[in-house]
Amino acid sequence: MRQIGFAFLFITLWLTTSLAHASVANAPGANLEVSLVTYGPGETYWERFGHDAIELRDTVSGEAVNFNYGVFDFNEKNFLLNFARGRMHYLMDAAPSDQDERYYVEAGRSITRQRLVMTAEQATALRDFLLWNLRPENAGYAYDYYVDNCTTRVRDALDKALGGVLAARLKARPGGMTYRQQTVRLMSAQPWLMLLLDLGLGPYADQPLNAWQESFLPEVLQAQLREVRVDDGHGNLQPLVQDEQLTSPNRLDVPPPTAPDLRLPLALAGLLLAALLVLARRWWPTGYALLGTVYLLAAGLVGLLLLTLWTLTTHHSAWANANLLLFNPLAFALLPTLWRSRRGLAASRFIDGVIALQLLACMAAVLLHLLPGTVQQNQPWLLFALPCWLVLAWSLRRHRR
Repeated sequence: MRQIGFAFLFITLWLTTSLAHASVANAPGANLEVSLVTYGPGETYWERFGHDAIELRDTVSGEAVNFNYGVFDFNEKNFLLNFARGRMHYLMDAAPSDQDERYYVEAGRSITRQRLVMTAEQATALRDFLLWNLRPENAGYAYDYYVDNCTTRVRDALDKALGGVLAARLKARPGGMTYRQQTVRLMSAQPWLMLLLDLGLGPYADQPLNAWQESFLPEVLQAQLREVRVDDGHGNLQPLVQDEQLTSPNRLDVPPPTAPDLRLPLALAGLLLAALLVLARRWWPTGYALLGTVYLLAAGLVGLLLLTLWTLTTHHSAWANANLLLFNPLAFALLPTLWRSRRGLAASRFIDGVIALQLLACMAAVLLHLLPGTVQQNQPWLLFALPCWLVLAWSLRRHRR
């Protein structure tokens, strides 16, 4: 995905006008060569998922144009507010292939070109659709990380030109990972952001995917196309990918093939924090209060964030997050009692009720996780939060007579 400035509309108008007289726009379908160009993940967080484009090349003139759907504008009015609310406005763009790919070569990101088998009619239909889509009134769309992004738009354009062959083939195959697993895997080079995303994803991210759904990622779509067979017009099936070429090698760290298992690291972190609370409660009451304050503030703020994502945004992948049972604003109510407890003062009956309610919420989170069927895969956060809440409940109630 790429960012472009306020001049986007002017550039789009210029490209549309110039393409109207360019050989790619006027070439017969038999002269059009269609390729999927896949770019490897970058170093910036919004580049971690990779990117791709459709290349149309006129085999007679040699002119090649890349069409992609990954343009957004940081200078757009209320961009950050709309981003936070899940209302992201993305745009389609087109540029000469060598110009479009120069950035990725300089950034050290891999470039792979897959030449696709298409009839003259299919290539013409794809070209006409892309030129129509490039018009300013058609170029914008409401971006969604998983179901409507720069890769799903490329996938859908190819599927439309192929008469629905891609959808038919890929929906019949199971996917390899869930949305959560792919997200954690690709963000693993940035641990804090990876943890934040894993914490914020709800059960939507854990649904089983088919190959069509998992093709929201450029590298997955690239791999899936290798397995697709299409009719050659004579009743025989042939590979959709005619040939594949790595045109620029990767010079960056490659994401791991599988998602890291967060259960052991977060379980150990939770046990360590719980042990420190127990030791500090005995030997350093002020340190105990400070450490407990950090945990309770974090739990309360995370709860507010998760509640906001569920009720006030269109980030549907964050809705109904079971982590709200582990981290929620109830934590704020315990802060005064935490500081009084360091002097040996007992919790009030009301605070006893708050503690009991929080423990019941933790139990509900465990029971939800044990239900049959697809449930939210939040074991790491269960393993982290349970020891901390049990120790806090014990320490806040220990002087009750």
